Amino acid sequence: MPEPLPEDPLPLLASWQKEAFAEIRNAHAMTLATVEPDGRPSARLVLCRGIDTQAGWLVFYTDRESAKGRALEVNPRAALVFHWDAFERQARIEGLVTLAPDADSDAYWNSRPRDARLAATASDQSQPIASRAAYLAKIEAASGLFAADVPRPKRWGGYRVWAERVELWVGQPTRAHDRALWTRTLAPAGDGYTGGAWSSTRLQP
Repeated sequence: MPEPLPEDPLPLLASWQKEAFAEIRNAHAMTLATVEPDGRPSARLVLCRGIDTQAGWLVFYTDRESAKGRALEVNPRAALVFHWDAFERQARIEGLVTLAPDADSDAYWNSRPRDARLAATASDQSQPIASRAAYLAKIEAASGLFAADVPRPKRWGGYRVWAERVELWVGQPTRAHDRALWTRTLAPAGDGYTGGAWSSTRLQP
């Protein structure tokens, strides 16, 4: 970790991810933790589809009627974890969550392969289904319905996680790991948030 610590951790986080892509195919995979409406914690892997280091958010896309979507509707806070084992690096991010603009969701949706769009269109994510064959039949039906363009379902879109707490960790052979924490206060601004100055400190591992 740099000494002194950088004022803003997000450019360092973005550079770590860029380095990880050289050796790790899914370097954008991150654990997304939410709290269910009944108070139960829940976690799953999603793909980070962008880090805006200036605005201060990370974005992922999913079905908003999924379990995670329902959780975020009730409690719009999330925790994220990246772990790049090949580099002995870990990043933890916590923050408030907002919906990504429709234009962003449309742009990402249209960048996806047709098969991926059909699979997402056919899936009522997190809902039970009789068999895999039944799901594949739904995809086939969607393919026939949308012979050309596959429009983005209204239920599908992006979420922005506005970072208010970032912890970075670098493993060391002696177990004297390098660990630092940045925090800031978020204030509502338009459809998102603006962040104050970051405060940083090193943490004992």
